[in-house]
Amino acid sequence: MSSWISHLPADVAYGEVIGHGMNAEELAANPRLDRWFVQDLNKEPVLPLTDASLDAVMICVGVQYLQQPVAVMRELARTLRPGAPLVISYSNRCFPTKAVAVWLTVGPQTHARLIEIYLRTAGFAEVQTHRLMDGRYSDPMTAVVGRT
Repeated sequence: MSSWISHLPADVAYGEVIGHGMNAEELAANPRLDRWFVQDLNKEPVLPLTDASLDAVMICVGVQYLQQPVAVMRELARTLRPGAPLVISYSNRCFPTKAVAVWLTVGPQTHARLIEIYLRTAGFAEVQTHRLMDGRYSDPMTAVVGRT
């Protein structure tokens, strides 16, 4: 779930970075992407990716917009190599008119728990939550990491 920026560290080289998004123009402008595809995961959660072909997957500030999060995460589990991480990060910001009702209803104190439930239901056995920024000096940032 990318756009014109991937939030990947500039000093780290990756073998290949595959981007997914909703806007071809933004994806084409992202210099970190080696290849990309446009797909509305709310309409079609099946990914055009090979089984066990990915070393890691990142959803950065986008999980709150998934209408079928477990279906998407099951697909991501299918595409990940055994033991590879799915990292889902989020902050306290979102577009309320686009976020799913459960995200808005449970509130910020419960978002990590909600993602943990999604991951476990999708088949991720090992799930850990990490508070990356507490919000005192910047937006709060949390990452929930699942491994199959």
